[in-house]
Amino acid sequence: MHERTQGEFVRALLNPDLPPPRGLVASHGALPAGRFAVYRNNVIGGLVDALAQRFPVCLRLVGDAFFRATAQCYVRIALPASPMLFEYGESFGDFLATFEPARELPYLPDVARLEYAVGRAYHAADATPLSLEELRSAPVDLLDGATVVFHPS
Repeated sequence: MHERTQGEFVRALLNPDLPPPRGLVASHGALPAGRFAVYRNNVIGGLVDALAQRFPVCLRLVGDAFFRATAQCYVRIALPASPMLFEYGESFGDFLATFEPARELPYLPDVARLEYAVGRAYHAADATPLSLEELRSAPVDLLDGATVVFHPS
């Protein structure tokens, strides 16, 4: 797909006020605008659902209706950078910090940042930490040049 066409498609996908991109066709006599509206709704709804799963504490704090309305606003300005949706929402806390309807909830951005960090730790690579006994038994002359590497989580 041509870069200009892709941009037009994404803009139309995220903005329900825009018409479907040019050149869409539908089979069996269906109207492309109607089919595209269903697709648009599924994409936005799927990303909102992904955020609801990624930020369950935020969802519980503000309630379903407020969270979903907020998530829809976020989705329209911050698309996933990866096909792995568990990585989606890294900037959600920053978004909440500037989101006017959440102004009365000054704790919410930090809750979102903490939830995102917990999720990153959960999905981090497995690694076996150095045991206290292994550290104690290391030759002292090696410790001078040793580098501490944090666990991936």
